[in-house]
Amino acid sequence: MSQRRVVVTGLGQISPVGNNVADAWQNLLAGVSGIGRITRFDAGELSAQIAGEVKDFQIGDYIGAKEARRMDAFIHYGIAAALQAVADAGLDDYAALDKTRVGVNIGSGIGGLPSIEETGIVVHENGPRRINPFFIPGSLINLIAGHVTILKGYQGPSYGIVSACTTGAHCIGDAARMIQYGDADVMVAGGAEGAVCMLGVGGFAAMKALSTRNDDPATASRPWDKDRDGFVMGEGAGVLVLEEYEHAKKRGAKIYAELAGFGMSSDAHHITAPNAEGPALAVARALKDAGLNPNDIDYVNAHGTSTPLGDANETTALKLAFGEHAKKLVVNSTKSMTGHLLGGAGGVEAVYSVLALYHQKSPPTINIFEQDIEGGCDLDYCANEARDLPIRAAISNSFGFGGTNGTLAFKRFDG
Repeated sequence: MSQRRVVVTGLGQISPVGNNVADAWQNLLAGVSGIGRITRFDAGELSAQIAGEVKDFQIGDYIGAKEARRMDAFIHYGIAAALQAVADAGLDDYAALDKTRVGVNIGSGIGGLPSIEETGIVVHENGPRRINPFFIPGSLINLIAGHVTILKGYQGPSYGIVSACTTGAHCIGDAARMIQYGDADVMVAGGAEGAVCMLGVGGFAAMKALSTRNDDPATASRPWDKDRDGFVMGEGAGVLVLEEYEHAKKRGAKIYAELAGFGMSSDAHHITAPNAEGPALAVARALKDAGLNPNDIDYVNAHGTSTPLGDANETTALKLAFGEHAKKLVVNSTKSMTGHLLGGAGGVEAVYSVLALYHQKSPPTINIFEQDIEGGCDLDYCANEARDLPIRAAISNSFGFGGTNGTLAFKRFDG
């Protein structure tokens, strides 16, 4: 089977650093943190009282108020990012678009947790007859894709992968394979999350996974810093329009990059504790799929969550995958500014990886006050300042609970 090339022609994102791609990219390059004290609910009883919340977002800019009331926030974010990406790609302006050949794969790691929390309270206080009839469809993960297909009339594959914090990467990689296999010419793909609620933050706090640096939220997410103490929850969505190259060329589309490879693996180790061999396998498989050598990669958008074990583990994995070339990589964690978007992380970070490649710039990893070299974090993490960088190819890493790993490999588009 001949493999069809897949290119990126549209980008969309909603995140703590901005509600569109341009604002988010500008803030990332400037090292602006989107993390602050939680405003959605009273977090005073929690050990972690900070998060990367989406700010000033208006779902009414994208869909009607009546429809919006029937959906959880993660669906709002996913729809908004998808519609941004579709508009950016100019698909609506292409009269010859065959909508039976356009699909959507947008997932979420947790889904409608706020709706579950609210409905649980309703049932406890008022009984089951008070359950909202839209509770189920308003919290199902595949309903992001469902709503986008309905809004746009797309009749290609429609689904959403659920794989914890690897969700977004898996959705994008699998969507690319849909195009390669000939099942679609265009796929709208990414991840979304909206779990900043008592259950979401409280659940991760109970695991002692979150930073408790509540008095200084902007510096709480500090990947590879000696004093990192856990991740900070974020929310939002990131979506790409993926397109078969000849299809994009025919309609004169702007091409940001080529999605050249995708790799997956399992740690087969522990439900939450990291393991370096699994992520290294995902990286190696993505490079093989892309036809790239380790020394072809210049930039890594790392999983980089700011956990003591995870950051050191990913560094070890990069050394396993890249050997001596690991020392020449520029490794960056945009989670230092956005927090960890869980199932949405792979989506927004794919957007940022494509932008880094397109603009030849690495955003900074902020809050590296003292790099944890003694703890094994001894690579170039683009500490604290953005950098102009010749990037030929880049990878984006995502790892999740259960030991699920995904790596996307992007190449600079050269025709």
